[in-house]
Amino acid sequence: MKAIGRHFTSWSALIALTIPVTALMLWLHAPAALMLGPLLAGVAFASWGGKVTYPVPVFAVAQGIVGAMIARMVPLTIVGDILGHWALFTVGVVSVVAASTWVGWQMTRWQMLPGTTALWGVSPGAASVMTYMAEAYGADMRMVAFMQYLRVVMVAAVAAAVARYFGGASQHAPDAIVWFPEVAWLPLLETLALAGVGSWLARRLSIPAGAFLVPLVGGIVLTHLGWLRIELPTWLLAGCYALVGWNVGLRFTRALLVHVLRRLPGILLCIFVMLAMCGGVAAFMVFAAGIDPLTAYLATSPGGADSIAIIAASTDVDVSFVMAMQTVRLLVVLFAAPYLTKIIADRIGGVGKG
Repeated sequence: MKAIGRHFTSWSALIALTIPVTALMLWLHAPAALMLGPLLAGVAFASWGGKVTYPVPVFAVAQGIVGAMIARMVPLTIVGDILGHWALFTVGVVSVVAASTWVGWQMTRWQMLPGTTALWGVSPGAASVMTYMAEAYGADMRMVAFMQYLRVVMVAAVAAAVARYFGGASQHAPDAIVWFPEVAWLPLLETLALAGVGSWLARRLSIPAGAFLVPLVGGIVLTHLGWLRIELPTWLLAGCYALVGWNVGLRFTRALLVHVLRRLPGILLCIFVMLAMCGGVAAFMVFAAGIDPLTAYLATSPGGADSIAIIAASTDVDVSFVMAMQTVRLLVVLFAAPYLTKIIADRIGGVGKG
């Protein structure tokens, strides 16, 4: 009973902190406020020593619902768009992966972080895969995890700022949020089934990021065939956004922050250089292909596909283009980056292991 009481108290404290932070984000008209608020609240809560737990399947279903939301916005012609602009997609994806690999390689050569930590920490996506592989190569697993998720936080924050600067959010006062709209219950149940079955299938088949990708792809196909109508009331999306935000923010525990404090300047330098280089790729797409700045930036943002999806959905961008490039790069990172990083780590050898 005491454990249940502590669990309830912790959740109550987290929610009590999240509500005013999210309200502030909404008042500031921040893009993806319903995700950024819980994310910031999670960082504060965990760094103050707070701790909560929730079953992995709950978070997986939340990711699946975000995938279903994007599926509702992205047409089946996304495959044709990728094939029709294959050169642009190739340049965008290869450039971001190459930039991240170069940054990690240089930071490792200069021994700014112990061992091959930087090499694994800057990989643009596949955070869990890189974190586990890092340990086998003498890298600091906790620092790699910190780098991966700090980058997700910074990407989300910078993307929200870019959205405000380039007018991606509405220029007029936004309509009041209708938290409890009328609900078509059968489509809602079908949508929940898509998210639940998709996330379960992804776990059974060990598909990295599959809890998000399987419902995304399945939703696009099923809605195109007329077999599914995706229904997502505001209260459900808000809860899922909160889970996505908390999942990142709650990783920033006090123990982890103390552990990486001395290395924080090097970590921030890695991330800033990487963001700047990806911003350069986005600028190239703007001037060479006429892509609008916010769409280009979100498409080339390194990592956090579910976070970028939420931000893209709340701004005036080409969501299909953004998610197509994010998805293609995620697949490339999942299959190629671990091997590419492994090859470089082997060539560098045992530089400063520990």
